[in-house]
Order: sequence, then C-alpha cells, then structure tokens
Amino acid sequence: MDTIELQDRPAPAARRAPGNRGLVLGMLCFVYVLNFLDRQLVSILAKPIQDSLQISDSQLGRITGFYFALFYCFIAIPVGWLADRTNRVKTLSIACGLWSAATAACGMAATYGQLVVARMAVGVGEAGGVPPSYAIISDTYPRDQRGTAMGIFNLGPPLGSALGVAFGASLAAAYDWRIPFYVVGAIGVLTAVIVYLVIPEPERGRFDPAPASAAAPAQSFGSAIRSFFGNRVLAVAALASGAANFITYGLSNFATLFLMREKGMTLEDVAIWYALAVGLGMGTGIFVAGRLIDRFAVKNKAAYASIPALSLLLALPFFLGFAAADRWEVALALLFVPLFLNSFFLPATVTFVQGEVDPGARVISGALLLLVMNLIGLGLGPTFVGMASDYFRPQYGEHALRMAYYALAPMYLVGALLFVWLARLISNSETGQAAASTLGKQT
Repeated sequence: MDTIELQDRPAPAARRAPGNRGLVLGMLCFVYVLNFLDRQLVSILAKPIQDSLQISDSQLGRITGFYFALFYCFIAIPVGWLADRTNRVKTLSIACGLWSAATAACGMAATYGQLVVARMAVGVGEAGGVPPSYAIISDTYPRDQRGTAMGIFNLGPPLGSALGVAFGASLAAAYDWRIPFYVVGAIGVLTAVIVYLVIPEPERGRFDPAPASAAAPAQSFGSAIRSFFGNRVLAVAALASGAANFITYGLSNFATLFLMREKGMTLEDVAIWYALAVGLGMGTGIFVAGRLIDRFAVKNKAAYASIPALSLLLALPFFLGFAAADRWEVALALLFVPLFLNSFFLPATVTFVQGEVDPGARVISGALLLLVMNLIGLGLGPTFVGMASDYFRPQYGEHALRMAYYALAPMYLVGALLFVWLARLISNSETGQAAASTLGKQT
C-alpha cells in the first residue's frame, strides 16, 4: 500500500520541467527533420538518380530500404545501450555530424555501388539520432505531456519529407540532383555543433515515480534486450509498429517516382504540390495523434493501440483510390488522407514504450523499438514495392508501380489487426494490475 501511494505522489518542485524545454524540443525536432530529410533525398530524387546511374526499381527499393536499414537498425542497439550509460546529447551530436557528412558523400557517387556504400554510412550515423532524442524528451517532459511532446518531435518526418521534396526537387530541377546532398550535408554538420553547445543533458528519471537516485541500476546489454523482447506487450507493440511502418515506407519511398512516372507530375510540380501534401498531411496527422493520445490514454491505456488500429482502417480506401486515380491532381488529393492517418501509430507507440520501461533503459528500449519497426518497415517495405514493380512490369508496363501499391494494400489490414491485438494485451495487463492492487490493499 505504501508503494502504491509513493507511485501516485506528484513530482517534487525540484523535478519540475526546465524552463528551456521548448528550445530543447525545437532543437531535437530540427535534428529529426535533418535526419529524415537526409534519409529521404534518394527517394525524392529517384527519377533523376535512376536516369543518371541506370538503376532499376528493385535496386532503388534495396538502397532506400534494406541496405540502409541493415546498418541503421542494428547499429542503433549498441549505440542506444552506450547512450544510456553516457551523455545522450553528445551521442546525438556526434551521430548528426556523421550522417550529414555521409549525405554529402551520396552526392559524389558515380556508380550504384558507391551510392550503396554512402547510404550505409548514412544509416550508421542516423542510428544514433532518434533513440537518444526519445530519452531526452522523456526526461524533459512529465508523463501527462509526453504524448504531445512526442507528437511535436515526430513532426520531423513530415517536415523533413516536405522540405526535402521542396528543397531537393527545386535544386535538382535548377542545377543537378547532386547539389541537394551537398547543401543538406553541410547544414547537418553545422547543426551537430549547435546541438553540442546548446542542449543540456537532462537528469535521468526526472519525472518518474521514484527519484533517479532510487532507481534500479542500469541493465546489462543482454539483459536489456531480453527484458524488452521478453515483455509480450512491448514485443507486440514493436511488431505492430513494424507493420504500419512497412506501409509508410513502402508508400513514401516510391511516391514521387509513381507520381512522375505514372501520373505525369514534373519536378517543379513535386516541389510545390507534393511537398505541401506531405508537410500538411503527415504533420497535422502526427500532431493530432499526439493530442488524442494525451486525451484518451490517461483514461484508457489501450488507446495507445486502438487509435492507430482505427487510423489504418480509415486510410485504406483512400490509399486504393490514390493508386487507381488517372490524374496526379486527383491522386494527390486522395493521398492526403493516408498521409494524415498512416503515422498515427508513431507518437502512440513511442510514448507507450517510453512510459513502460525504466529511465535507465529508455534509449536502448527506443533503439529496440526502432530495430523492429525499421527492419520490417524501412528494410522490407520499399524492398517489397520495388521487387513487386519489377515483377509486374512485363505484364503492366508503365503501370507496374500501381500494381505494386495494390499488393501493398493488405498490410493495412495486417497492421490494424496487430494493433487490435496490442489493445487487448494492454487491457488485460491493466485489469491484472488493478486486481493485484485491490488484493494488496485488502491484505
């Protein structure tokens, strides 16, 4: 009974949020914008890169998916474990500098093999970007504000994609496809220095039930991995997020190529209209998801899973309409709805996992979540769509990518079912904890 009362006790004044937390969140979000912008440049500039280096859809799918994810996902685990024991801000700063330099190297590639090596180097650097940021935010914002904070932070992907489309496509149309890689890489290196100088390292466990000094000692590397995957709820959360990410990357990594090749868009059209659709659609979707989570998950923890499940079901018919539309204007209007709904899972799952683990295991837990999420989504999603497009090409010609998108559509149902399963597991876990608490009070 005493333990329960301690856990319900509000945080003391000494552990309240720092006054500069808005600056911290803004800087972290900007770094995530660069992280995603660098990651998406190859997809955004797919058409001119294909024309220049003579690569197929399958090769494009592997370089934007599997090859990148192979390093990005697995390097994130030891980096996350190390960051939990060292300075998370320094880890983030070094990672930002590495992936930015590698992005500039992508612009120097003269062959497909050189581009593959440069992309792998980008993945190595980006492995140290997001997990430390999750932990910094969790120790900067209290529990009842983390959903919104994570939602704002996760504006990085839509803003990065939108800026990448507008900025990258405009520079490529005016000069050459290599120029955006040089410019974005230079901006990233400068940002890495600013992060090191501006962002303070927050106290671990600042807003958790017990002070950080009373928290359990940090887990070993192997123990942290076993603890995460041994928890059925966390494992299913990662799997469901992977299925949703399969859709997100499978769609987005070929969207500009699809709109240009099959719908008749030009780079100039892409720089304006697709950039607006991505920025407004994904951006508002992720922010709204964060607000919904803060509102409903406090009353019912299963909302962390039921909200993403519903969003995927609602997005499916609009995705099919996008693939089938004959004109790019109609296709883009229909695509706006999936762009809005597809990423609801991201702030929901991240916030849920960060709240379920010990403060000393937040970075490694975020890295393990991203391992599953991106190995399935980033590693397999674009790879699947690219291979499907090449498979359908002999029969469907220039409409092969449309058929590949039709083949992607069932993943919406798979993802929704996995999130329904997760919602039931969370509900059952909450019921069991409530029963144990009642029993403890009676005894």
